[in-house]
Amino acid sequence: MAGEKTQLALDLRHRMAVGREDFLVSPSNEEAVNWIDRWPDWPGPALVLVGPPGCGKSHLGRVWGQSAGAVEFVGRNTDIGSPQPCVFVDNPEGAVDDEELFHLFNAVVAAGGFLLVTARTPPVRWVKGLSDLTSRLSAAPNIRIHPPDETLMTAVIIKMFADQKMDVGADVLTYLINRMERSFETARTLVSRLNNASLAKRRAVTIPLAREVFEEMLSGV
Repeated sequence: MAGEKTQLALDLRHRMAVGREDFLVSPSNEEAVNWIDRWPDWPGPALVLVGPPGCGKSHLGRVWGQSAGAVEFVGRNTDIGSPQPCVFVDNPEGAVDDEELFHLFNAVVAAGGFLLVTARTPPVRWVKGLSDLTSRLSAAPNIRIHPPDETLMTAVIIKMFADQKMDVGADVLTYLINRMERSFETARTLVSRLNNASLAKRRAVTIPLAREVFEEMLSGV
């Protein structure tokens, strides 16, 4: 019934993550999670997580960073630590100089450390990538994270509504899931805008309100 608090049984594993959110495990990201759980028992010093925007790869990278005590690399002035550094590089393509990343890779390997890289495309497909860097990162396991599936997306958006103390009916959830882009960024934006619209207009979160918010998002308002 519309407005009735939703109770859905979702068979997803929870793992603690940074911030207020849990990282939810589903078939779309399970292989990547298993590789993160294998650390430090990786076959080499590096791992690359590959996936589209909004698939959760950066979040998962920071989960690893928290457990490994890793430093997030943001440029040449980053102190990678010692004696066995763990370093996380988030989406370096076009944002981090290839020479810097190549020297970082060599420094981490020489120190017996570990490097985790997240990227939208596999290193072998990076445009104008440094060949030595590309070959080294391509030789590391390149693990694909797929866009969130329906089960994961439903669980994520339910949690986001719960965090905002929003009472949303199952009919509204179905309406949203069937129409929204399946990415965590879209879910955050949608929940925030629905919350703001509900408060501003003093209306419950219903399908008509959700339709209005969708139309505003599509029109760029």
